[in-house]
This record gives sequence, structure tokens and C-alpha cells, in this order.
Amino acid sequence: MTAPGRHNPLIVVTGPTASGKTRRAVELARELRGEIISADSRQVYRGMDIGTGKDIGEYGDTPVHLIDICPAGYKYNLYEYLRDFRAARADIEARGNRVIVCGGTGLYVESILKGVELPEVPENPELRKRLEGKQLDELTEILAAMKTLHNVTDVDTAKRAIRAIEIQTYYADHPEAARQTLPHPESDAIVIGVDVDRDTRRRRITERLHARLAEGMVAEVQSLLDGGVPPADLIYYGLEYKYLTLHLTGRMDYDEMVAGLEIAIHQFAKRQMTWFRGMERRIAPIPVNWIPCSAPDFIQRALSLCQ
Repeated sequence: MTAPGRHNPLIVVTGPTASGKTRRAVELARELRGEIISADSRQVYRGMDIGTGKDIGEYGDTPVHLIDICPAGYKYNLYEYLRDFRAARADIEARGNRVIVCGGTGLYVESILKGVELPEVPENPELRKRLEGKQLDELTEILAAMKTLHNVTDVDTAKRAIRAIEIQTYYADHPEAARQTLPHPESDAIVIGVDVDRDTRRRRITERLHARLAEGMVAEVQSLLDGGVPPADLIYYGLEYKYLTLHLTGRMDYDEMVAGLEIAIHQFAKRQMTWFRGMERRIAPIPVNWIPCSAPDFIQRALSLCQ
């Protein structure tokens, strides 16, 4: 245990879906008396358990933060995540425990490592009224003229694109707020990447999908729909929730849903790895220490980086 007030480098365990990063993070936390902060953009939602792979049982008595903090249907965002991350980190460090971030949402992981801080941006009703009715491609052009588009999720819907334009307009009108967004990198962070080869990753994704279907993933999504979460909100979350909602609302038969979802998850994992490889350049000189997921000495190697 570390004495309260003493700084320990942030530890990040990341990697693509189905790499086994949660299990590795828990093993590391037990060795270091650590607590885990999730960096998964969908595990924040209550009732979305099987589809997001919360695997609560894996944590055992290891404390985990930023899971089940929002109702399903809510649109949690990066500003809220960074705010909640800082609060959870301060709480853990005040008790003298190690902070271990674990998750595969690249935007969250990279923003933490860059030390990004985002001020709260209020709604701009006049701007929203002017943009109302514009097509997504037109909104994308407006946003591209205001900033470099690194994150495609800014423009995956008209609503999100309008919010992104609203934020950039606020920064233009309030340069002091824009200066707050300048990063303060976690220069001493220890980043451990759980490396999984393509064939193993594909096999694990397929096996996990069928296991989750057998576990009751269809019933989970039906329960969310029955509980009043609009289909459009579940489709917004993508992957499992998109495809199962399309099936349950009669727009896909079961076999079509399973086949389409499996392809989508494989594509998602590939995009994750593309993000992480790019992140390695963007967070330099912080290194990403890739360790094979099945390495028998995985924890020993990870511990050697963290001691």
C-alpha cells in the first residue's frame, strides 16, 4: 500500500475486445493492491451486462469504478467520463491504492493518457435552430472546417454532429475555455497492451458471441425494450444492442442477426487495433508495452514494469 498523498504512476491495461484484459487487470490489481477504473464506453450503463461483457464475477473482491453509473438509454460522453475518471482516481489515491485503468475504448484511454480536460459546454439554442434540418454530410463539412476530424463518432449522427459544432463554436467564442483543453500528458504512465494474434482473436470473438447468446443476451435486450428504452437508443450503442434490437423489432431474422453481428464485432476489433497503433504515435514518448495475452509470465512481465 502507498501512503496517502504519495504519487504512483497511472497503470493502464488495454487491448482489443476478447483479449482477456479484464482478467489481466484484476490479477495485476491483486498483486499491487489496486483498484480498477473501467475505460469502456458501454459498461457505464445499468442493465446492459451480457452484451457489454461486464463479467462482474471476474473482479471478485477487487473494487471497480465507472461501471453501472447511468441508466440504459442515456448518452454518456467524453466530458462526463473524464470528469468521473478524475473523481474516481482522486478517491482511490486518497486511500493509498494503485489506480489501474482497464478498457478498450480507445478515445477514453488516449484522452486519459494525454491528460485531456474538457470544460462543460452549455447548449446554444440559437445555433441549434440554425443547424436544424441540415443533412449529416453538410454538418460534417461545417465541423471539418472548424477542426480536424480524428474521431468519426462526432459525425455518426446529425445530433452528434450538431453537438460537436456547438462545442467548437463555444471554444471559438471562449478562447480561455479552449486553452483548458490543452493536454497535460501522463508522462510516467505505464501502459500495458494485451496482445492477441488475429486468429486467436477471431476464434475468441466467435466463441464468446455464442456463449453470450446462450447466456441470455437476447432476453437482456428484450428486457431493456420492455423497460421503456427506445429501440433507437439501443441501436445507437451499436454492435450487440444494435443487431439484437433489429432482430427483436422484426427487421432481421435470428440467423441473419447472428451472422451480421459476428462480422461487425470482427470489424470492430480490427478498428480498435488500428486506433491503438495510431495511439502509440500520438501519446509518444509514453510507450505501449505489448505482452502476448497467453504469455505464461504475463503478470511477472507486467509487474516488472509497475514496480
